[in-house]
Amino acid sequence: MNVVAIAGTGTDVGKTYVTAAVARVLRARGCNVVARKPAQSFAPGDDTEQRTDAHELARATGQAPDDVCPPHRWLPTPLAPPMAADALGLPPFTIAELAAESRHDLDAPAPALLLVETAGGVRSPIACDGDCVALITELAPALVVLVADAGLGTINAVRLSVDALEKQRVVVYLNRYDETIDVHARNALWLTTREGLVVLTDAEALADFLEPLAR
Repeated sequence: MNVVAIAGTGTDVGKTYVTAAVARVLRARGCNVVARKPAQSFAPGDDTEQRTDAHELARATGQAPDDVCPPHRWLPTPLAPPMAADALGLPPFTIAELAAESRHDLDAPAPALLLVETAGGVRSPIACDGDCVALITELAPALVVLVADAGLGTINAVRLSVDALEKQRVVVYLNRYDETIDVHARNALWLTTREGLVVLTDAEALADFLEPLAR
């Protein structure tokens, strides 16, 4: 089983959208793919309205939402996961626990590809003892997909995030990319030619990149 971590340059860049989109494409190609959200925080009511990240990923993969994110990691307050747990009076949890739960209880035979979506940006806290970089390190993924917005500020955000992920193999996904928008096109060109990064801009291209890991 190969693990691919889906990280972001920040909150609301579209990590869940990208994870769900590429999972749908890969499954349509016959690949055995599952998704995990180690911990999720959300606005009260989003769970009953089925608007959480776990619900979206479950719809894309055919899993149950509780299999995407364990029920005890559902945190109905919109804060970083360890902060949300503290605000709700719940016990703290560790990077090691999240990593172990991400791999736990997978159907036999294990899926060829496990997509693990983090929370917030790469330096956002995701457990009481570490951030998303720490979780990714613990997961030891074959690849990190770094999701970024395509517009202004992207180059700075991507460079800072890639630096933080220095020990990982990273591919950049520019979400909401529109080749007719000049700044989008220039950002993609700069990141490719000046930073030497692999930059993808649509789910089919990302699926092409991940498919060898899903076979």
